This record gives sequence, structure tokens and C-alpha cells, in this order.
Amino acid sequence: MGPNVVLVTGVSRFLGGHLAARLAADPAIDRVLGVDTVQPGRDLMRRMGRTEFVRADIRNPLISKVINNAGVDTVVHAAINTHTGPGGRATLKDMNVIGSMQLLAACQQSPRVRKVVVRSTCAVYGSSSRDPAVFTEDIEPKDLPSSGYAKDAVEIEGYVRGFGRRRPDVDVTTLRFSNLIGPRIDAMLARYFMLPVVPTVLGFDARFQLLHSEDALAVLERATLGDKTGVYNVAGDGVLMLSQAIRRAGRVALPLPSPSVPAVTQLFRSARLVDFSPEQLRFLNFGRVLDTTRLRETFGFTPRWTTQQAFDDFVRGRGLRPVVEPENIMALERRAGELLSRLR
Repeated sequence: MGPNVVLVTGVSRFLGGHLAARLAADPAIDRVLGVDTVQPGRDLMRRMGRTEFVRADIRNPLISKVINNAGVDTVVHAAINTHTGPGGRATLKDMNVIGSMQLLAACQQSPRVRKVVVRSTCAVYGSSSRDPAVFTEDIEPKDLPSSGYAKDAVEIEGYVRGFGRRRPDVDVTTLRFSNLIGPRIDAMLARYFMLPVVPTVLGFDARFQLLHSEDALAVLERATLGDKTGVYNVAGDGVLMLSQAIRRAGRVALPLPSPSVPAVTQLFRSARLVDFSPEQLRFLNFGRVLDTTRLRETFGFTPRWTTQQAFDDFVRGRGLRPVVEPENIMALERRAGELLSRLR
């Protein structure tokens, strides 16, 4: 039996808002409630149609009243935030971890909730030189994330597992998204590849996977409407090397010796261009690749876009033009290498 009353968190942002729009367009669902601390923009509100917007902070225990009064039977927690906002890291952690705890406590207390879907991240696996070639859902990371939203996600997944033990009657689905990209979403990697000169760490060329934002919405919708439970890696097929992605975006790589990376990233952060967190820097060093067999064979979902197609759609959709003509990039890279060898 499908959901009757769905509550979606984080509807002022892309994933939450557009998921609420998709669910509101489904006549089989009686009500869709969209929760966030700020109202979505005018265009997103229009797209959300009959979604009932509730201005609420999931860190407040009053979220329990919202769930009970509306008779919510399905909760989609899409509000895990990966961007450090104006309040800094402490506020981000508070919103992510305390918010998730309160939301799960409210679900635990409600006898009508029968399904919980959690948007998580593959950052829970961390990034290190000791990583396996691919991560399956059952592999424990060699180095647990020690900071940032990756650490938040590890804590949140721990609370989700605890909730599942206390409420075995509730179907719980956890989706570990790889890095999101697409023409319509504001994500860390999108900002990174839009820099005219892209800083990299000398001697590293990470392998990574991407997930198109439209595939992210599709899998969230499938999880909400379907009956599949468990933990799933979600990523497009194939991998890109960091150097390949930079070339496909028409950018110029700036390889930096490791000791100089913190100063350069601080410069980008202070200019509000890209907020490089420690876990993001480790990802750009070592990369991360996921095994998606369980997603395809058990969950029954294959992303429409491969990693390469998702990246190319982002480049086209953002109208990125080569900073330097391709034939000149090799010459620039050679000169940069010569300069760095003199500095050593």
C-alpha cells in the first residue's frame, strides 16, 4: 500500500522542494507536507503545487505535533545539509544531527508512521589512501570521517539504525548519494568546476562518481512510493578522473604542492567561491567509487545518466565555455610544471 500523507523535510532546497512537487502531482497521495525553517522561493513554491508548506524547525520537539496532527504515515528526510551556511560549522552540525534526532524521535512516538526515507551521503565512507577499489554498503571505512557533514552523516545513520531497532514495524530506507551534479543544483563540485582555474593537489588524480540531480529525485520518489528497505549506494555508472573532468569542463588545472593547499583553499573560502572543507579536500585527493549492484538488483533502479553524461549535462546546462582554447591548455600545464619544479 502506498503512502497517504507524506512529510518532506528541507523543501526550501532543491531536492526537498522538487521531491515535494513530484509527490504533490501524484493523485494517489492524499496530502504532502513540506517542512523547512524558511519558505521556498516563489518559483519553487509554484512548482510544489498543492504541497502544504509548514514553517517549522525539526530541531524543535513541536515537529511531533505536526506529524501527529496531520496523520503523517511517510517521512522523507531530505534536509541533510552539506553546505556550511552563515551560522558556520556549529549551526550546520546542529541542524543536521539535532534536527535528525528530533525528527526520528517524533517518528518513533507516532503510531501512524510506517515508512521513513533518509537521504544520506557516500561521504560516510570517508576518503583515504587505504580505501578499497569500490565501496559496497557493507564495507566499514578504513578511516571514519572526523569532521564536517560526513561525520554528521555517520552520526545520523547511527540514529536511523537505532530507530529501526526500536520501531521494527516501520520500513526504513537509507540512500547514500554520491556527489550530486546537474544544471539546476547548487553543489560543491559544481562550484569547484566552475572556477576558471581549478586547484588540484600535485601528484593526485582522484577517481569519482557522480549522480545527476534528476536521478537523485527519481530514486527518492521511488523509495517513497515503493516498499524496498535497507541501505543503498546511489551513483551513476562509470567513473571520471579529476583531470578528465577538468578538461571536459574547459577549465585549467592548477596543481599545488600539498603544503600550499590550505592557504589557497582559505583564499577561495574567504572570497565565497568554494567552501573547501577537510573532508572535501580528502575526497579531491583520493576520490571514492561505489558498488551499485544492490541499487540495480534489489532496489530495482538504474540511473538514467552515467557519471560522464551527468557531468556533460552540467557543463552544457551551465553554459561553461573553455577558459583557454583546448590546444593551449597543454602548453599552460607544461609551463605550470616547469614553474613548480623551479620552486622546489
